[in-house]
Amino acid sequence: MSEDAEEDDWFESDASDDESDELDWDDWETGSDGDSDSDSDEEPSEESGAEDGSDGGSLTAGLGGASDAEIPPDAGDESPEPAAEPTADESGDSAGGLGSSEFFGGEFGTPEMPSDDEMDDPFAEDDEEEESLEAAPGTEFDEEFESEIPRIDIGVTGLDQMIQGGVPARSLMVVMGSAGTGKTTFGLQFANRGLEKGEKAVYITLEETRDAVIAAASEKGWDFERHTENGDLAIVDLDPIEMANSLSSIRNDLPRLIDDFGAERLVLDSVSLLEMMYDDQAKRRTEVFDFTKSLKKAGVTTMLTSEGSEDNPYVSRHGIIEYLTDAVFVLQYVRSEFQETRLAVEIQKIRNANHSRETKPYEITDDGISVYQQANIF
Repeated sequence: MSEDAEEDDWFESDASDDESDELDWDDWETGSDGDSDSDSDEEPSEESGAEDGSDGGSLTAGLGGASDAEIPPDAGDESPEPAAEPTADESGDSAGGLGSSEFFGGEFGTPEMPSDDEMDDPFAEDDEEEESLEAAPGTEFDEEFESEIPRIDIGVTGLDQMIQGGVPARSLMVVMGSAGTGKTTFGLQFANRGLEKGEKAVYITLEETRDAVIAAASEKGWDFERHTENGDLAIVDLDPIEMANSLSSIRNDLPRLIDDFGAERLVLDSVSLLEMMYDDQAKRRTEVFDFTKSLKKAGVTTMLTSEGSEDNPYVSRHGIIEYLTDAVFVLQYVRSEFQETRLAVEIQKIRNANHSRETKPYEITDDGISVYQQANIF
């Protein structure tokens, strides 16, 4: 079963979206919220008869036995003598019935013995059909499909080379990791890369204030304040409790606000705080599933951050978001047998894109995250 099929079965929801009044980023406040039955007629098969000009006689004559016409009239009650064995004449026809030429000839054709070459290579005909298929236009199976998908780069040095061409546009991605692995920096760097390319971005934070986000970006040399003043960047700080209480109205407004703003990239830091607002596991799955659907509906490339599980770095805290996203990046601490600790990144999955599956070290520097693609962990 495919991942998408698991998601649809696991996270099926009957919840409906509530309508809300139109908002803007500046005043986006959280509020309440067949098969055919008829049989085709068979064409009657043509009856094969003798080609000697006779009327064909009875069924017995047709099968090579004596016909009624061959019984002498004075035979009386005596049984007729059995007919003589049919002998082949010069034309190859047997007496009294269908000869070999009549049975194998006509519309059925005379069988031909396979040639020596065909006996040596019984699949010669299949090979010819395969060659003709390969030569036919449009039947080549290569990777042109992947090359035609629009791609975008993450903006993380070394990681973009591991993705081998970029993430498919409008993907929903998540970066998972424990505290201190650089998830927020990852999201800021992803948004900044879009701003550098002239794209518009939306940054939604459930952890920090708007001023704290601008300050964190400024420490890395990313002028988020100027981009907000120019209208290229919208920073929205929401309280996770208020967001959970009005998630239905936010789901309705989000696609429209993104479209009106013209955003091409969106960051949500972090989805784990939203998941924590629901004590009931079924409710949590339903709300998160519906929220991710609204992000995909918005048609924007989205980066979510999520806390990793304490027991398994490849699983999120609640084990939900990695099944709903198109790409998963895992940030983790790796300790050697000598107790040396390093940060490592791994691409767990990217749908519709080739990518490296190696685990590579990275560092968080003054310029952001840098992945050492050519280096090994230890």
